[in-house]
Amino acid sequence: MEILRIILTVIFIIICVALAAIVLMQEGKSAGLGAISGAAESYWGKNKGRSMEGTLVKITRCLTIAFIVLAAILNINRF
Repeated sequence: MEILRIILTVIFIIICVALAAIVLMQEGKSAGLGAISGAAESYWGKNKGRSMEGTLVKITRCLTIAFIVLAAILNINRF
């Protein structure tokens, strides 16, 4: 059981580092003056999910869920 805890802890640390790196790679969400002129409704604004930004958002969500689940599992097995 102790080996499983060590493996989960190592995976948890890797997820923490990856999550921090991916969050720092993302651009800010402020629209600025582009939203006033309608620049947000361009082709790139509509297909944001297929771009690198959309991919980073999806990866961030998955890593966040994994982070929360592993944190709960490691906390339950502490006793």
